Amino acid sequence: MNGYAGKILRVNLTHRKITTLSTRKYEPWVGGHGMGSAIFFDLVKDKTIDGFDPANVITIMTSPLAGTLTPAGAARTEMQGIGVQSVPIGWFTRSNFGGRFSSMLKYAGWDGIVLEGRADEPVWLDIRNREVKIRNCSKLTLWGTDTWECQKRIWEYVAGEKVYGDWLEPAGADGGQTTQRPAVLATGPAGENLSRVACLIHDAGSGAGQGGFGAVWGSKRLKAVSVIGTGSIRVNNPKALMQARLWQKQNYAFKMDNLKRRFMSVDFQSPPIPGTMYRRGKPKTGKRPQACVGCHSGCRGRYEDGLGNESTCFTTIFYLFADSLDVQRQASDLLNRYGLNAAEMLWGELYLADLQRSGIIGTGMEIDCPLNFENYGQPAFAEQLVKMIAYRNDGLGNSHPFGDDLAEGFVRAAQKWGRLDGEYGDLKTGRLRFPYWGLPQHKEPRSQLDWAYGTILGDRDINEHGFDQLRSNPSYNKRWGIPLYGSAEEVVRIYTDKMVPFQADRLMLDFSAGNMYSEHIAKLVTWHRYYTRFWKQSAQFCDWRWPDFLNLYGPGKVGSTGVAEPKFLNAVTGKNFTFLDGIELGRKIWNLDHAIWTLQGRHRDMVHFADFLYTQPSTSLNGTPEYMPGRENGKWQYIETLGRHFEKDKFEEFKTRFYELQGWETDSGYPMESTLKSLGLDSVAHELGQNGKLGKG
Repeated sequence: MNGYAGKILRVNLTHRKITTLSTRKYEPWVGGHGMGSAIFFDLVKDKTIDGFDPANVITIMTSPLAGTLTPAGAARTEMQGIGVQSVPIGWFTRSNFGGRFSSMLKYAGWDGIVLEGRADEPVWLDIRNREVKIRNCSKLTLWGTDTWECQKRIWEYVAGEKVYGDWLEPAGADGGQTTQRPAVLATGPAGENLSRVACLIHDAGSGAGQGGFGAVWGSKRLKAVSVIGTGSIRVNNPKALMQARLWQKQNYAFKMDNLKRRFMSVDFQSPPIPGTMYRRGKPKTGKRPQACVGCHSGCRGRYEDGLGNESTCFTTIFYLFADSLDVQRQASDLLNRYGLNAAEMLWGELYLADLQRSGIIGTGMEIDCPLNFENYGQPAFAEQLVKMIAYRNDGLGNSHPFGDDLAEGFVRAAQKWGRLDGEYGDLKTGRLRFPYWGLPQHKEPRSQLDWAYGTILGDRDINEHGFDQLRSNPSYNKRWGIPLYGSAEEVVRIYTDKMVPFQADRLMLDFSAGNMYSEHIAKLVTWHRYYTRFWKQSAQFCDWRWPDFLNLYGPGKVGSTGVAEPKFLNAVTGKNFTFLDGIELGRKIWNLDHAIWTLQGRHRDMVHFADFLYTQPSTSLNGTPEYMPGRENGKWQYIETLGRHFEKDKFEEFKTRFYELQGWETDSGYPMESTLKSLGLDSVAHELGQNGKLGKG
């Protein structure tokens, strides 16, 4: 099996039993998310269980590209299972992280890991090639450590007396050696204490952030998974793989002597600039880019003073109003060490500050809050808040219900405080910016429609940046004078030409107010769900670097997407897979996921935004305008997309159009038998039918 190790590790924590699954059984799903969803569906008989139930199955999957030379496609790891973060139901969900983990897992001889049950005491998983041990945490005193200290203790344990740079020969190496330390994925104190916003951290800052998987691991009493391998990956055509990488580099990658962009951006052609977005400036300390395995572009940073290493995106903007850049960097390290979701913490901290300014929270006030706001902006405030949520106390080591409330997530906390309901509830006014499934806002929903609809029709904030340049480039052009990549009409043509099988529909990228609820936008969301479910989350091309739609180095500014993805996959696996094949398989995976949500209890009536998206005008975080392509007066141009809101009745019409496009029952949103059987999901249709959740028609 080219590109595959051939086996999936299956670990039953309850019985401390280690077995294997054959990768070949799940190979038709190719890898990553597709495999994970299929395994979950097979092994979890009752899909209505809570995420903290020991019967919850967690999958950690690689792809055939993991550990190869595929640029920005060799290092992702996909995690799935029932989460505990979303409201009102902890949906079957996913998270994804980069770094070294997936490559090391492949080098150890595994295509993925399946975690079941709950250990009788805290344990960690020690994988050294094909030798796997479930070890008690007590020997290394791992339980109670932060994610960084946990990793360091495991590195020292596995390496023994060897120092960094020495050759190691792990168990089962058969003479193989490596200078690497194990790749470790760990939960922190937040996960140990079952905070619903707990994440998992690998190395300094690669995080499986959404879903609350840190808490799920905590409930399973699993502290960490460590893996070190000395094997290799069989590639079908190594020459073709190398040629594909050189072709991509020559025709589409940045050139240092001819940089067309000198700033961080989200696409293939970006130079190696750390993707930090600190609002207090950029670190002046010496720095270098840090890349995931196989990547051509290091979007993470390592700094001479060690602060904020490998933090990126939301982690770097947590503690928005810190007194200084260094304080903000220290705060980002706190999130990574204690294992907390950065997006939830960013918007949650701003929410608490707003309540405090309004005289609602504080010592002895309407909501008794032990946070010392006299320290706001200083390191002490951030540390108290982080520890409060991680340890479910006052952040100073004393028992207090406020920390317990926040550990349940900010929406659940606000509900307990009586602040969600009524005319002036915080989800009505927009004071609490958690617009879908109890999860925090990322992009402005009424501006980037693909983001908003993809999220509310799915399970989590999509965090998929494939169309982000449609907003960022014209918006930054207006703000900072950065050159436009092209006219609105030219950019729309380049993008839509690649969006098979809907490529003839240019209006998919018309973000004007009059097109917000159209079938064209339904096609945009549909294509995005299918592309990302397969090419990003199953084949596991990096979200920040793919798809390569518009590329200033490419011929006619046309990027490599549509050609590159199957070129790399086929070189590794020997498959004859087309770009459209991937879109179609993405459709199948999307329908399988939707079937799982349906079995969990999803109905069309549940699919709606928080009230403030219907009543309050859209705004950006810093108050500046946003622009996206749209047609006005019969002409393509960049139009301002802020200041508008969704309309409930028109969103209902949009859902009907979307459901029809998917082949789902419009009254309920349930998948129809004919749709599932046409995708080869007969067993899925059967289970839905048994549970009375199969659409008619």
